[in-house]
This record gives sequence, C-alpha cells and structure tokens, in this order.
Amino acid sequence: TQITWLSVDLKLHVDFVQLQNGARTGGFPAAANTLPFVFQASRKYASDSAYTQVFSAARDSPETFWSEAGQSIHWFEPWTKTLHMVDPVFPDWFSGGKLNMCYNAVDRHVESGRGDQPAIIYDSPVTGTKQIITYRELQDQVSRLAQVLVKHGVQKGDLVVIYMPMLPQAMFTMLACARIGAPHSLIFGGFASRELAVRITHAKPKLMVTASFGIEPGRRVQYIPLVEKAIELSSHRPSKVLIFNRPNMERVSMSSEISLDWDEEMATAQPHDCVSVPSNHPLYVLYTSGTTGTPKGIVRDTAGYAVMLKWTMSNIYGLQPGDVWWAASDLGWVVGHSYICYAPLLHGNTTILYEGKPVGTPDPGAFFRVLSEHGACSMFTAPTAIRAIRQQDPEAAVGRKYPLSRLQTLFVAGERCDVETLEWAKKSFGVPILDHWWQTGNIMKHYKLWTALSRFLFIKESIWTMLL
Repeated sequence: TQITWLSVDLKLHVDFVQLQNGARTGGFPAAANTLPFVFQASRKYASDSAYTQVFSAARDSPETFWSEAGQSIHWFEPWTKTLHMVDPVFPDWFSGGKLNMCYNAVDRHVESGRGDQPAIIYDSPVTGTKQIITYRELQDQVSRLAQVLVKHGVQKGDLVVIYMPMLPQAMFTMLACARIGAPHSLIFGGFASRELAVRITHAKPKLMVTASFGIEPGRRVQYIPLVEKAIELSSHRPSKVLIFNRPNMERVSMSSEISLDWDEEMATAQPHDCVSVPSNHPLYVLYTSGTTGTPKGIVRDTAGYAVMLKWTMSNIYGLQPGDVWWAASDLGWVVGHSYICYAPLLHGNTTILYEGKPVGTPDPGAFFRVLSEHGACSMFTAPTAIRAIRQQDPEAAVGRKYPLSRLQTLFVAGERCDVETLEWAKKSFGVPILDHWWQTGNIMKHYKLWTALSRFLFIKESIWTMLL
C-alpha cells in the first residue's frame, strides 16, 4: 500500500496551539511572520490566528498551498499539476515533475556554498567515536557508493535492503540509493533472522548492505550470522551483500560469490551523478512491525515526501538552515528515515546521529551532554526516553552539568506524554516542551471508522477522504 501523508502531516499539533495560547499570557514572546500560504515559524511562536490561517489554507486550497511549498525544492523538470486525484486513496502529488532526493539533500547545498558545513555529527558513546561529516564529504561518500551499487547491477527501480546499526554508512547507503533511483528498505537492526527473512522474501532486493557488528552496552551483535540465516530462510537471494567492517574490530565476510567488502569497493569507485526520477517514484519501502500479522510494506514516494519534510523543518520545528538538530530515534523507524536523514538534510541543517541510549551510555546525563556538546537548537525524542532519564536522575543532577545555551525547543511524540514527565522535562531542559503526539493510531482509527461508515451509508470515497 502506498500512502502519501501530506494532508495528515499538515495537521500540525494541538499542543503547539496550546503553547501559542500560553505565549499570549506571558509564557513566551509571540510573533507571526506569514507568507501567502507558507507559515514561517523560525524559532518564534506564532499567534493562534496565524495557525488558523495556515491550517485553513492547506485544508481549503491544498493545491495552492503545496504549490507554494514545492518551490523550495529543486526540480529537474517542473510539475504540471500539483495534485492529480484520480484515486483519492493514492493522490499523485506534483504530477509530471522530475527531481532527485539526494540532489536536494546533498548536492544543492554543496553547490550553494554549504560544502564545509557539518551535515552529520556522529556521536557513538558505545564505541567512544565522534565524527563530523561535512556536506562536501557526504557528497563524496554517497556519490562513490552510488557507483558501487551500479557496478554490481543495481539500476533505477531495483530495491536495496539495508540492515545496519546507527552508523553514518547507513545514511550514506540511503542517499546513494536515492541518488540512482533505487528504492531502499532499511530494516531495524534489532530484528532477528526470521523477521529479516520475511522482509527479504517480500522486498526481493537486488543487493543487500550490512555491517560487521552492532554495539549494545556490554555486548556486540554479530550481524553476518543473522544475515546468513535470514537468506537461508528467505525464498529470495540477493545477488550480492556489501559488508561494512567497523573500524578497530575483526574483519568479517560471507561466501566469496556473494560477499563484497565496503572499503575495497569504495577505494576504486568514481562519483556517480544524480538520476532524475518522476515525482511519484518510490523512495523507500518501510515495513510495519508485524505485531498484527505479516509485516506490511509501506511505499513512500519522492516529491510529496520531500516537499512536506522540508516544510516542517522551519514551520513546525522552527529551524533555519545551518542549525543543529537531533532526532533521538533509530534509522530503522519512520522517524529515523524522515527526521534523522531526509528532513534535516533537505533543509540544510546539521543532523546528529547518535549510537547510544538515554541512560547507561554511560549515565542519565547522555542526552544533556549531546545537546550541549554539539550545540543543538532543537531535539525530538519519545516520552519513554525522558521517563528513563527521570527515573535514574530525578533531580537532573547529572544533566545540569551540561549547559544548554543553544537549545530552544524539545519535541516529544510517538505516544502521549504524561503531565509529570512533561513538567519534569520542561524544568530540567529549561525550554518549551511540545508534545505533538504524531497521532498515527488516532488517524488509523478515524480511517477505519470512516471506511465502515462509507460502506454502511454508501458514501463516496471522495467524501470520506476529504473528511479524513
């Protein structure tokens, strides 16, 4: 099933409005700066009327609204119709346009003079590693990796499975796939062989990319035996498996007919240009967890996703290009795809890639340290992480060792944030806490409700789609 969530994602966040209401009563300085339709938050809290204006514009004139937003993306060929609604369940956004996600996330920033700006800050307390990767360095790595994929038979439309821990190389691979128009399916590194096999069988990847080890506090996870077992269990066999061997650890491989070594392949690779793809070209397939049955592959297309993500970075998260942003999630989940990798890079931000835990790597001050050390302006995390920190450091004594002079806002989502956790976070981090929920569960419940009603009342699809 292919889902484009432009309208859903636009429903901003109820608690954002509540925060804005607080601004008018002295909580925060209020300001509004609106373009014709594109709402500019940029670190300031807009009035309720500005929120209403932008929400109404997107609801009542979605084509006009998203046409304005689409101007911020680089197009190889402009679109001819902003919203092509042949099937209301599968809207076709920016029909006729051609673009490339990797070009918009990487190359355009190098060309516009941001080449020396950090694109990724890799912080791995589990290995004691810290690395800054500039946009120019990112372009070099991604373009050469794209050539490696092409060399081994990956073409536009071929799918690549990525099974890696929280490493920069996982992001390189996502972007390299996007560069050549090969959809990727990044599978959470915590899944065991059987779960991996189910996804390989369904996705039928041309090639697979993995790493030698994952690192958890106190132990190493050997990825290669997991991959070998998954391929054995799967009815599909990828033609090659590209293996990134982590530095300062023993080198591993698979059988010679399938195994490729990352370092050896990259040593001779030449840069590969970005490939132009249609607006509705699939960017990735992300599988559901499978807790309710067989995992379902959700296909995310390119243009609508790119426009929406870039729009949110300034209009919801209040960031400007160059700001440091941290989404404390995992690349294997949709939050990681969207807000560790694509959204911040599309917007020209510096994104933090963290290989660690809220607590235990090494202590409950870990989040505070990362925010302080890297000068993050805004952060996204789940209430569960905040609760874990609060449980081990109820007075935030460890966290207060780290000044958070640049932090302006902390967003929590994925589940409801209880009042006690919200108030503790506000006091401990010293910034507004915006609980924006990401109400996927409620959306799906409403979807099922309207589907049932439409069957009962014989309401046409166009009506319940509009209501959704």
